[in-house]
Amino acid sequence: MDLIIEKCRANDRRAQLELYNRYSAGMFIVALRFLKDPFEAEDAMQEAFIKTFLKLHQYNGDVAFGAWLKRIVINKCIDKLKSKKMELVALNEHIIGTVEEDEDWQVEDGISIQEVKQSIDSLPERYKYPLILYLIEGYDHEEISEILSITQVASRTLIHRGKRKLQDELKKNKNGTGY
Repeated sequence: MDLIIEKCRANDRRAQLELYNRYSAGMFIVALRFLKDPFEAEDAMQEAFIKTFLKLHQYNGDVAFGAWLKRIVINKCIDKLKSKKMELVALNEHIIGTVEEDEDWQVEDGISIQEVKQSIDSLPERYKYPLILYLIEGYDHEEISEILSITQVASRTLIHRGKRKLQDELKKNKNGTGY
């Protein structure tokens, strides 16, 4: 992989195509989670690859290349959402207070990942995007706060409240009053 990255840094088009082919399918799925529209997701993914090739000199190997690329894709998706006036709500820390992690939070047995994703999609945006980043993409509060330009306290609070709303939504759907 290091050899491919070095060739990409030297503007080797074959290496760039190989890198694109290796990661494009996975990055498309990431973009689709945020944008929901396949055309917009593909557009965001391709713009992210262009940015990646332009900024490849900044990649230092501290994290896996795929994780570095994924962050660029997510940031591009968030930029697209913001440009469509779907701005994420930044909350006032003084109102929010601190929320401790939910160690007891779980999804009941028999609920599929697809049902969880559908329920997340039905949540208000201020909860949806932090939950996607936290539960599906695996980012921590520090990373989420950087990506969404919110504080870590706001990240914790949005995720805490989002999980509660998600649980309510899943219970509602299980009892037959949803979908």
